[in-house]
Amino acid sequence: METLHSLYVHQVLDHMEMYIRIIISAFLGLFIGWDRSFKNKPAGLKTYLYTCVSCTLITIVSIYSAEAFSKANSGKMMDPMRLAAQIVTGLGFLGAGLIMKDGVKVKGLTSAAMIFFAGGVGIGIGAGFYGIVIFSVFITFILAKISLFLEKRNLLLSPRKKKDKKEKKANQTYEAQG
Repeated sequence: METLHSLYVHQVLDHMEMYIRIIISAFLGLFIGWDRSFKNKPAGLKTYLYTCVSCTLITIVSIYSAEAFSKANSGKMMDPMRLAAQIVTGLGFLGAGLIMKDGVKVKGLTSAAMIFFAGGVGIGIGAGFYGIVIFSVFITFILAKISLFLEKRNLLLSPRKKKDKKEKKANQTYEAQG
């Protein structure tokens, strides 16, 4: 029983910040995923949760293993961000899987960008940059909502998108009459 207690103290209490990082990352991933799920997009709650938490976990393991396995005067040094650099490659692969081309239209770019963003959130939280990451998530969320509002009011559409919207409305009117 004493062994279990010492294991608990050593693994949980001594490394509480690691667990806090995972919890914060999970909530931020859920928050990002909730926004996408609410809009019925291909990647939703679980996708962003897993992306965020896995990036946090890999970053934590990378940083702490570099500290644990590097030896100061032996010439054996590890780069703690090497694994984080590989995360970026994997995120690009995931994002590419979300992008679909339908004629001249391209869909899934925002979902792909958000997967990349969720990965960045995970890496940032894993490295312990709580303030800037939480600020980034909330400022991005707020500005995305503002841009959506402006797009709905046709204040932020490109001339091509305005033309496409007019043509779609004209086609709907024509179909309703005929």
